[in-house]
Amino acid sequence: MADSNFGKIQVYTGQGKGKTTAALGLAVRALGRNKKVTIIYFNKGGDDYGERKVLDNLISENFKYHVTGTKRFDSLTKKFRFGVNQNDKEEAERGLKIIEKIFSEGLIDLLILDEINPTIHLGMLDIGSFLQVLDRKPKFMEVILTGREAHPRIIERADLVTEMKLVKHYYYQGAKARAGIEY
Repeated sequence: MADSNFGKIQVYTGQGKGKTTAALGLAVRALGRNKKVTIIYFNKGGDDYGERKVLDNLISENFKYHVTGTKRFDSLTKKFRFGVNQNDKEEAERGLKIIEKIFSEGLIDLLILDEINPTIHLGMLDIGSFLQVLDRKPKFMEVILTGREAHPRIIERADLVTEMKLVKHYYYQGAKARAGIEY
């Protein structure tokens, strides 16, 4: 049953750490209130993300997630692949089709589009195409958009925008990504 208090668009953006973590916290909170939650991971292919090992145990009528994107992170070398190729664009389009299906079904309360902002910023998805799909969001479905470089048109459309500000980060002192903290 739709909750008339739901239906906002939230954006977690900025250069600081914690955007996906905040969205996952909100997913846990919503699940704790018996809300139906779906996460679509954009640009995070592969299986090097620790939270998914826990999320696999939560799969139920109330929770699902979808992974789109090619593998970018190698946990053995701790290296990230930069740049955009045709496969990245095809995977982003696949994610957009998943959003369209979820919107047309209208069966969930909270949809998290993890890393959608940089997916758009890097040209894997067209902002106009994305906003056309976003216009079809069911009235009472809450949507969370995460990632750096949120497009100004997304910020304008959002009801809540939180910017994570980078003040200091151990990465710049030479620390590598750590299992259980960064992935």
